[in-house]
Amino acid sequence: GITREIHSATAAGSFANMMEVEVEHKESKGELLQKKLEDIRALEETDVEEAIKRYKAIIALVDEDGEIVAEKTAAIYALGELYAQKGRHQDLRNFIVDTRPFFSTIAKAKTAKILKELLNIFGRIPETEKLQAEFCKDTILWCEKEGRSFLKQRVQARLASLLLGMQQYKDALALINKLVKDVKKIDDKILLVEISIIESRIHLALKNVPKAKGSLTAARSAANAIYCPPSLQAEIDIQSGVLCSEEGDYKTAYSYFFEGFEGFDSSKNVVKAAQCLKYMLMVKIMTNQSADVYNLINTKVGVKYAGTEIEAIKAIADAHKKRSIHKFADVKEKYANELSKDWFISAHLDALQDNLLVQNLLRIIEPFSRVEITHVASLIDLPRAQVEAKLSEMVLEKKLNGILDQGSGDLIVFDEVPEDKTFKAGLETLAELNNVVDKLYAKARRAVA
Repeated sequence: GITREIHSATAAGSFANMMEVEVEHKESKGELLQKKLEDIRALEETDVEEAIKRYKAIIALVDEDGEIVAEKTAAIYALGELYAQKGRHQDLRNFIVDTRPFFSTIAKAKTAKILKELLNIFGRIPETEKLQAEFCKDTILWCEKEGRSFLKQRVQARLASLLLGMQQYKDALALINKLVKDVKKIDDKILLVEISIIESRIHLALKNVPKAKGSLTAARSAANAIYCPPSLQAEIDIQSGVLCSEEGDYKTAYSYFFEGFEGFDSSKNVVKAAQCLKYMLMVKIMTNQSADVYNLINTKVGVKYAGTEIEAIKAIADAHKKRSIHKFADVKEKYANELSKDWFISAHLDALQDNLLVQNLLRIIEPFSRVEITHVASLIDLPRAQVEAKLSEMVLEKKLNGILDQGSGDLIVFDEVPEDKTFKAGLETLAELNNVVDKLYAKARRAVA
């Protein structure tokens, strides 16, 4: 009996030792790969091709029991980032396709997470929207073949967003409408919030503000029914701010942009946080609060997100403060890339410039009852054709009470005629009389009946 107990204890001890060795082996294998990944990252600076080769070697490792999924995933992200940094968009696309066999060895939810991050990395390469859209379409077909409906719907949402960016509004709207119906059936609230925001952006691009607001309301309703991640809530806030700006409610828009900024900042989304900060500054300019722009830029937050895009907004504030049309033109030329790529900034900059031109023209022509258009153009230092076109537009929009005499090339300004209150009161009296007669007629008909 004692001998049997000794043998049992020895066997148990041996098994425990074996387990310890196995754990150590697992840990050392993961640690070894982590060390290799660090070495490869250092190699990126000196030999890109060798770094790519070594990343691919780690990704290709056989992992039957799922020991090194985290390390292989890290290698996938690192290689994707490297391709993006070097602008090798075609290599990145091919790499993601080549990674599909690995996706079949891991959970579908994990696959969706990895692919979403790779698409985000892809999106950081400038001027690759068309290639990204083609890749999304190819991935959707692969998802259908593999029966991955969860992933397919997320890639479709990304495709709709890309089509919106490429101004293919009809295709984007058709895709998003179908996607909304499909997602409502499975009751995926998070995805429903995401696609409702995209739908709102598409309607806004089509200048259909009521439908844009309706889609945003749907996004809010879905978000209220679940725990909404801060980054997604920030997306709702920024779209809310854009819609308020579209309706001229810049004060409320600023509040939404500030909420969005805090959400993106806490989520470490630097690009989106900087976008919200730009919008906050822009609406301050729209409400003639240029001083607040300088204060915001000089705060700790402003310094954190400092860059050429923020400098461009500061330059706009300077031009607006000085009421200088020529400074506006200089800013648009100097920061053409920073200002033109964001439709919100570009649209509001055009509105500011147009409003400033109107104000300057009204100030110049104020002393005159008749003035040569050429003289006005010389005073404002702009081409005659541009000034004439703007004056004509102002007359048509009733911002200016006058006419353009094409024969003499003069602008004739009329005195403001005071409103005839008697005429207005007479119209109101007639309307009331008409209402009384209609009621008497209806009463007479009932009496006869």
